[in-house]
Amino acid sequence: MNHNILRLKQNKILRNMCVDINFLQDQLIQPIFISQKVKEPVAITGLDDNYVMNLDDAKKQIEKDIKVNCKNFLLFLVPEKKSLSNFNLDFHYSTIKSLKETFSNNIFLWSDVCLCSLTQHGHCCLYKENESIDLDRTLIELSKISLTYAEAGIDGIAPSDMMDGRTRSIRNILDKNNFNFLPIMSYSTKFSSNFYGPFRDAADSAPKFGNRKQYQLDYRNKNDAIRSSIRCANEGADLLMVKPALYSLDLIENIKNKTNLMVGAYQVSGEYAGLTLSAKEGLMNFNEGLKESWYVIKRSGAQFIISYGSRKAKELNIFG
Repeated sequence: MNHNILRLKQNKILRNMCVDINFLQDQLIQPIFISQKVKEPVAITGLDDNYVMNLDDAKKQIEKDIKVNCKNFLLFLVPEKKSLSNFNLDFHYSTIKSLKETFSNNIFLWSDVCLCSLTQHGHCCLYKENESIDLDRTLIELSKISLTYAEAGIDGIAPSDMMDGRTRSIRNILDKNNFNFLPIMSYSTKFSSNFYGPFRDAADSAPKFGNRKQYQLDYRNKNDAIRSSIRCANEGADLLMVKPALYSLDLIENIKNKTNLMVGAYQVSGEYAGLTLSAKEGLMNFNEGLKESWYVIKRSGAQFIISYGSRKAKELNIFG
């Protein structure tokens, strides 16, 4: 059989005709950081065109994003005060409520759900006195946060803490309070990675002691990574996600096949910063590098991509 691959590459129309990955802009999700502590936008190192903002500046940014058809957002909220438990969620509630009152259904607003930006120690869980994870109390707090976000008007919940049982706990509290149709996009396969640095500065969520290897996945273990997503699927997640994206490409199709759920990928801050900093050093064309990275992620089977460059999609002409 004659497989002449070059035959189907002779012009743009033919190449586009044969592309088996269809990109829709709403499959790209733009992270956005809103802090109670900042008065002016603060640039995030390595993440060009991404800032930690107050609510008013965030609204201005979203207005700009809508004009370039970027309408799908993942929200990270940074409160002024931290505690060890009994978290004050007034800032979170009022921010989400204000965003949805302003933009209504013109945007889809997911919210990250975790404890790391709330706790004084910066970890994604609560601890017992012996410094072991207090899973029961952690699940209660995560569920309370999710319900608060739902009551404020959030469009979707995205738990990122990696605790056993958190998806089931969140689904239960949402259903009991008549939020049956609120989707959960679970960080279902999230590795303890070296590529989260810029994000942790932006979200003010770096752990004050130790690391997160006690609950995030070991990047050396493929079976655990797949089991973790199966766990979230069984607990009621609507969408699954791998993170970091480019270091999890081998898992996406496998997870899809084992769960029958759509699986997305988070192009994390360290991955994205690698593109921006390489471009600044003249080592690559940024737009072409970003476009390539997205197509590689989609080629691996990802249904959606969370990327700090999502607002650049129209500029990249990736849907033309």
